[in-house]
Amino acid sequence: MPKPSNPLIVQSDKSVLLEVDNPLYEKARDSLARFAELVKSPEYVHTYRITPLSLWNAAAAGMKPDAVVQALEQYAKYPIPGNIAREILDYMSRYGQLSLLKEGDRLILSCANDDLAEEIWANTKVRELLLDRLDKTRMLVDPAQRGFVKQILLDFGHPVDDIAGYVKGEELPFELRSTTLGGRPFKLRAYQQDAAATFYAGGGITGGSGVVVLPCGSGKTMVGMGIMHELQTSTLILCPNVVAVRQWIAELLDKTTLTPEQIGEYTGDNKNVRPITVATYQILTWRRSREEEFEHFKIFEARKWGLIIYDEVHLLPAPVFRVTASIQATRRLGLTATLVREDEREEDVFSLIGPKRYDVPWKQLEDQGWIATAVCYEIRVDLPDSLKRKYAIEEDRRKYRIAAENPVKLEVLLKIVAHHQKDNILIIGMYLDQLKIIADELEAPLITGKTGNDERQELYDGFRHGKIKTLVVSKVANFALDLPDANVAIQVSGTFGSRQEEAQRLGRILRPKVDGSLARFYSIVTKDTRDMDFGAKRQLFLTEQGYQYVIASADEEVWKQAPESLCAV
Repeated sequence: MPKPSNPLIVQSDKSVLLEVDNPLYEKARDSLARFAELVKSPEYVHTYRITPLSLWNAAAAGMKPDAVVQALEQYAKYPIPGNIAREILDYMSRYGQLSLLKEGDRLILSCANDDLAEEIWANTKVRELLLDRLDKTRMLVDPAQRGFVKQILLDFGHPVDDIAGYVKGEELPFELRSTTLGGRPFKLRAYQQDAAATFYAGGGITGGSGVVVLPCGSGKTMVGMGIMHELQTSTLILCPNVVAVRQWIAELLDKTTLTPEQIGEYTGDNKNVRPITVATYQILTWRRSREEEFEHFKIFEARKWGLIIYDEVHLLPAPVFRVTASIQATRRLGLTATLVREDEREEDVFSLIGPKRYDVPWKQLEDQGWIATAVCYEIRVDLPDSLKRKYAIEEDRRKYRIAAENPVKLEVLLKIVAHHQKDNILIIGMYLDQLKIIADELEAPLITGKTGNDERQELYDGFRHGKIKTLVVSKVANFALDLPDANVAIQVSGTFGSRQEEAQRLGRILRPKVDGSLARFYSIVTKDTRDMDFGAKRQLFLTEQGYQYVIASADEEVWKQAPESLCAV
């Protein structure tokens, strides 16, 4: 029977429409986020899609098909199509039908029934990775092929529940401090403890691999330290850049009893392998030429690691997937603010790192005061007449650059900066020429990929201590940048429609403010161009997390208005 006051319309193609202007919007959104993916988020109706991967992540988290169907029925305006419940049951019931387990020293692929075993054995691509068929439902797997078997079976629509256990790794006793070296009280927050406990799973075979999803600024590093403390074993930590490497090392020394002699930095500057080794993805994927091997992959065999942590796992480079597939006997933890990958290799993260083990909605942590309350603005500016013809005749990629570097953006930027002159401002962009013009105009420091690590650290420290109020930064500031006092971010250009980049950039200003003030995120886009189209795509993930963008033209000067007086859309 129809329920007109409900906000959902469930369609037979597994897409779900959600009305934004509905009293039940937030509850329905939070329910959907457990098993569906946001696809589009215009002003009034958001589109979600139920996918096999979204259902397998839900199943891995313990959600049952009946609970998914019940959630849809609870918020749907109309009866859900008959095929939806059947497909949800079909996909979710596949999780657990294939298991990898240990019998003595042997690695076994166990199938739930004879028919499934026949299908697997008949598949030539899978068969190449199997050593033998033991009986009607069990097959012998080469331990070195453990990851590749999971990868290829997922490609064929059969997720594998890996409960074969893990190597112990070298022992490394240490404790978490109750007071940091800096003299501050320290203990894991409740959600950080929950995340660590869920991953660890009492040390049993049901834990030990997977991804923890938490907002930027919520302390994912603390979750990693909590898991390391549970395991008490040698750990390899992989990070997106040198700044992140050194932040990990500083946090470990500040908040644990680990000593400098036990922690090694493995980067372009230093190559020390110790019981705790922190390395960059960049050094791992360096090679002398395209024909040669990745010589730094040897770090994976340098010690008997008991845990590998992939910080910002959504950035894991494709070559590292290959080596990750061969080390499945090592516990693997992925940390990220978003499972979105712009190369669409989310399924590889699922099969090789593990399913999503824990997440918390961003707005929930905002409500609890663990991350700052943020207001997001999209400021739309016109393209000057002098550029309109040039824009019209260019090919798409060039079109975007013309719109992204629109000189009118500088005029608006200067007004926003002038209004926020007492705040701590990050100006973030993609194009270096544009950023140099902005830095010169504001007489502000500019940090790019060419800025040396020492100079970069000096500028970040100046910003942290209030000596620098405005920093202009390129994409190097997207990830693992700890600037707790930043409270205004202005985005002038981005990496096309990158949803994870938008989330990371907002994350630069989400550390809770001492005075409880709001964080403000401005995105300046050129109206009626590819810049605006990509802007809409970039906002998808944050919209799913409950953020709404105030859409305004430059002449409305919304930066001068109190947020509560604005109409968010």
